[in-house]
Amino acid sequence: MRSWEREVFEHSTCSSMQTANMLLKKIVRCSAFSFSIQHGLKKDLFPLSRTLILSPCLKEDNSRSPSGKVDLDAWKEVMKSGLQEVSETVSEPKELSTLAAARETLEMWRLAGRPVPEKVSEEQLKAFMECPSKSAKKKYLKYLHLKELSKKNEKRKMEEKKERKLEAQERASETEEPKKNPFVCLWASSMDKANNWRVAQSMIFGQPLVFDMSYEKYMSVREVANAVRQIVLSEGCNRRSVDPFHIHFCNLKDDSLYHKEFIKHYRGAWDKLLITVTDQCYTDIFPKDKLIYLTADSPKVMKTFDHDKIYIVGSMVDKSIKTGVSLAQAKRLGLETAALPLEKYLLWNCGAKNLTLDQMMHILLTLKDTGDWKKALEFVPKRKYCGFVNKPIHELKKTLNLINILKLGKRPEELRKRFANNYSKRLTQK
Repeated sequence: MRSWEREVFEHSTCSSMQTANMLLKKIVRCSAFSFSIQHGLKKDLFPLSRTLILSPCLKEDNSRSPSGKVDLDAWKEVMKSGLQEVSETVSEPKELSTLAAARETLEMWRLAGRPVPEKVSEEQLKAFMECPSKSAKKKYLKYLHLKELSKKNEKRKMEEKKERKLEAQERASETEEPKKNPFVCLWASSMDKANNWRVAQSMIFGQPLVFDMSYEKYMSVREVANAVRQIVLSEGCNRRSVDPFHIHFCNLKDDSLYHKEFIKHYRGAWDKLLITVTDQCYTDIFPKDKLIYLTADSPKVMKTFDHDKIYIVGSMVDKSIKTGVSLAQAKRLGLETAALPLEKYLLWNCGAKNLTLDQMMHILLTLKDTGDWKKALEFVPKRKYCGFVNKPIHELKKTLNLINILKLGKRPEELRKRFANNYSKRLTQK
């Protein structure tokens, strides 16, 4: 074959291949576009990009193969891969369509008034679709709805808490107290030093005051704690006074309830207190002729405060009224006893005549400083008396007799005669 004839043949074959390629492109495009229109998805045209690779491949093959023959096997593989990708893209819109249908059913149920969550993820939708029955789907949606409500409530509570906190901070900033004056702090520290100095002086030159700690067996744990609390208040009052006592804690054992409660209150300051703590009895420390046991059961009434005597106070609480216990303790040790003259100076109303330990400390300190019973007995609770005695005792007896006459309608002599007659009748009957 001649050279010009060969050139004509090659040109005709190339032109025929180009026309075939153009026809195939048009067929594939039209088929893919119509398929995408039917499913409403334009993005599914991307698999055709694989088919469009055909023309450059053929051009490369034409340029490489001098014979100009088409590789049909490569063409078949390219077409098969394109069809597989088209089938994969067909399955995706099916899943999307089912999810959309599920969302539409959820909207319908929400409009119908059923408990349906506002926000549903794809995983929750898939789980909803996998439910075997309609009742199971309803229960699953109700569970999601309640979970969503609980989250909203927690969020609302947190926001309300933050708002309250901000309001409290604003109020605190508005009503914030001014900073402490350094002069006031210096004054307080200097006063503490002065009080400690006076207490230290009282340990050498002051009048002793004894707290008897031997009543643990007569009280419960709660009563012991109450007694220790009152003693702590008494110690603070004594420390702030002008002329403090030298306080002694006698009969105080190391493992006793008193000791444990004192450590709870004072903690590290227990060893630094300016008081005398001992497990010995007060009769082993002081002479008996100087000791006076203060008890409400004593028949002897205290008239004046004696600065040379050593007064003993039983560490018992007001609520636990053990009649005669402290008096028996004093008699067993052979000590002198005394009671406060409450009836002499006060119109007693009701209740027992026992006072708390801190009230006793206030009364003794006032007597020590002033010697005035009226000032000292002002620390007695107002509920226990009506007022102070301003008249002699015989006039008060007359007023009491008058009150009895008005109440009973009879004179005291008639009452005595009636009582004697009734008592004699009882004896004769026996």
